[in-house]
Amino acid sequence: MAIMISTGWKSTWQTTRRSGAGTCLMKRNADDAKLRGVTPQILLRAYAAGIFPMADDADDPEIFWVQPDVRGVIPLDAFHVPRSLAKKVRQAPFDIRFNTAFAAVIGFCAEATENREKTWINRTIRELYRQLNEMKHAHSVEAWEGNELVGGLYGVTLGRAFFGESMFSRRTDASKICLVHLVERLRERGFILLDTQFTTGHLKQFGAIDVSQEEYQAMLEEALTGEARLD
Repeated sequence: MAIMISTGWKSTWQTTRRSGAGTCLMKRNADDAKLRGVTPQILLRAYAAGIFPMADDADDPEIFWVQPDVRGVIPLDAFHVPRSLAKKVRQAPFDIRFNTAFAAVIGFCAEATENREKTWINRTIRELYRQLNEMKHAHSVEAWEGNELVGGLYGVTLGRAFFGESMFSRRTDASKICLVHLVERLRERGFILLDTQFTTGHLKQFGAIDVSQEEYQAMLEEALTGEARLD
């Protein structure tokens, strides 16, 4: 049986929220989300303002709008690949694909694991991002082993920014290899901002840093000028 290894990009959220470093701007019940205007278009406007949604738990019907006081980013010109991982990337153990199984990727990211009892991806979030995927604003990077999806990540694109949301692995280093391929494509296609929202030990090995809200807003404003396409 495959063992799910979660390396979600927002795994620090519970600690961040308790410490007060993340600002919860609004809480709303998903049951009347349509009545209160949560749409993919509103979601894109939120990203353009530096805001994104989360839930306390995959089974919690409520979602939060979050704007961290300290933001995690990976500077694309300083992206670092550890030597052992670079060797594995060259060995090409997986078939890396883009946008062929978005729903499956976000579904795996939403699952609880041995290392993470709760996830922040509830049903409403999954549906909103599925719609963003249809609009070509949400994308998945996938690691395949034959016909089996064994790792992946997903995120949102807007302007020249990519907002990383979550990742999962069912094989060692699968999500890391997806990240390497993502960064390669971001560079090729003219993206200038890789927003990880929070930093984790997992992401720091790739060069993730914390920036202030003021610094982040300046980076975001620049990234929203011009257009870049991931696919």
